Formats: sequence, C-alpha cells, structure tokens
Amino acid sequence: MDFTNRGSSPVATPPVSNNGPTTFVNNSNASKPKRSGRGRSNSGLYKWSAYVGGLVVVALIAAVLLALIFGNPKSQSDYVIKNKLQAVFLNTGQVYFGNIQDINPQYLVLTHIFYLQTNSNSSSSNSSSSSNVSLVKLGCELHAPYDQMVINMQQVTFWENLQAKGQVAQAVAKYTQQYPNGQACSSTNSSSSVQTTPAKP
Repeated sequence: MDFTNRGSSPVATPPVSNNGPTTFVNNSNASKPKRSGRGRSNSGLYKWSAYVGGLVVVALIAAVLLALIFGNPKSQSDYVIKNKLQAVFLNTGQVYFGNIQDINPQYLVLTHIFYLQTNSNSSSSNSSSSSNVSLVKLGCELHAPYDQMVINMQQVTFWENLQAKGQVAQAVAKYTQQYPNGQACSSTNSSSSVQTTPAKP
C-alpha cells in the first residue's frame, strides 16, 4: 500500500458522462451585479408623465377660452344701439323715447327724452270724442326738468331699439331739424296753469 498521499486530501474527479465530452461553464461573470431595468422604466415614466402633463395644459387652456367666450353672458348695455332711439316701457303704462346712456340692474339713464301725450277733442253736437296722440319733448313741464331721466329698473317692463323708418324716429328727427338748439319753452304757457293752495293754519 502506498501511504505517500496520507496527509493530503483526496482530489475529487469530475464524473464522466457516457453521453459525450464534459462541458465546463465559465462563471467568471457570475460575481458581476446584474443591471436592473430602472433606467429604462424611469425614462418611459418620464415621457408618459410629460405627455399627460401636456394634455392637461392644453385642456385647461381650452376650458379657459370656452369660459371667456361662452361663459360670460352679455349685459343689457351690449344690446343698446348707440346711434338709434330706444323706447322704454314702464309698468305704469308710460312710455319714454330717447337714448339710453347707461343701464345696469339698478337703474337706467335716458337722455334726449320724448313721451306721448293724448289730447282729446269732444264735440257736443255729435256727442262724439276723438283723441290725437302727439309726441312731446321733455323739458317744458312745470317743474322744468333736465333732459335726463334716471329710471328704476324695477319699473321697467322692457325696452327696445327703434328703427329710423318708424313714426317716432321720424318725428324726433324732424324735431331735431326744427330745433337744433333745443326748444324754447314759453313761460306764459307754463305759468298759466299753476295753482297754489294756501296753507291751512
């Protein structure tokens, strides 16, 4: 017996395969860390979030534009045609014609004012009466008002723009040509109908 290899450990020999030559695998790269897919996933996530953020910005801009165009309703002043006359109908039945200078939910300011006055003519022989409607310029009344009227909007039933071919607009145009500096009020006519009542003691 040979005892020369007594102190050394036996060397393991690889098993021999009967199917063919033994194949050895090179594990030199086994100790290297594997690359994770975080770099690629972070890049894709960034592109996706940038795309979604762009869509959100575009949607917000479109919403703001639509709100500015359709969300802000017109006020009544936007419907006033400045170079035309307006007729203002009150809930008392009175109608005033003129130019609307300002209108808001509280009041309406009317200038260059005209109104209709009915003059009734009665005939005793025929027992019949007829009425004539005339257009009167504001300003020669007893209280001598300025040619401006501030009307409470709660008294306004509706108002409308008048066409130039209408009878009222034609009568106002004729009056303006006849009195370019305004009408001259007669003091005798305005003072003759003044009646005073003495104060009771």
